[in-house]
Amino acid sequence: MAPTSVYPVLMSADVPAAARFYRDRFGFETTFEADWYVSLRNGTWELAILDPAHETVPTGYGRPVGGMLLNLEVEDVDAEYARLQDLEIVLPLRSEEFGQRHFIVAAPDGVLVDVITPIPVTGAFAGK
Repeated sequence: MAPTSVYPVLMSADVPAAARFYRDRFGFETTFEADWYVSLRNGTWELAILDPAHETVPTGYGRPVGGMLLNLEVEDVDAEYARLQDLEIVLPLRSEEFGQRHFIVAAPDGVLVDVITPIPVTGAFAGK
């Protein structure tokens, strides 16, 4: 198989609100929009939001997403941390020995967005 595209589709109880969050806070642009589905793009990266009650969702599987961590790598995590202070920050900005400087914000539907800038590996992870 040679996929031409791979992207997450997040099921949301409030498709417009979830799509607005990713557009307004992370710069995604709408490429397709219906009342039940929104396709978003930021450069080459794609993300979609889907109403779990839509007929294309198999019976028994339609429920809003939860327990998902969406990694978003950026050039300057410190600048993004300063910019996003009005969001619910569930993990403050910090540097990790495994090679990330990051923070985590709460997004709609129980999704967490981990905003990351890669940094050199240090400590116990150095040399592995």
